[in-house]
Amino acid sequence: MAAVTYVCSIAHAATRLGEDPELLRAIVNNDDNLTYGNIVSVQIGGEDYITALTEGGIEDLRDILANARVSIKEWHSFLDDFVAEPDIIARLKNQSLR
Repeated sequence: MAAVTYVCSIAHAATRLGEDPELLRAIVNNDDNLTYGNIVSVQIGGEDYITALTEGGIEDLRDILANARVSIKEWHSFLDDFVAEPDIIARLKNQSLR
């Protein structure tokens, strides 16, 4: 495995993937959802951290979301399982599958 030389913020990963940042935050909130080491905490000062993703983490997210979008039923089940906020779930369920 190659050494990690850079990471991307969740906001940047969301832009690259064309996804909702809140959805990505909900998925990476549980670090068991991605391959070990693909989610990185970056200290930005004092006790403040942001979550960042390796390139492998972005690929993991791309695969997870593609598999979840095979049908409306799978997508809705995925949202119910991975997103804790009812407002976000409702908003995403109203969006069409890509």
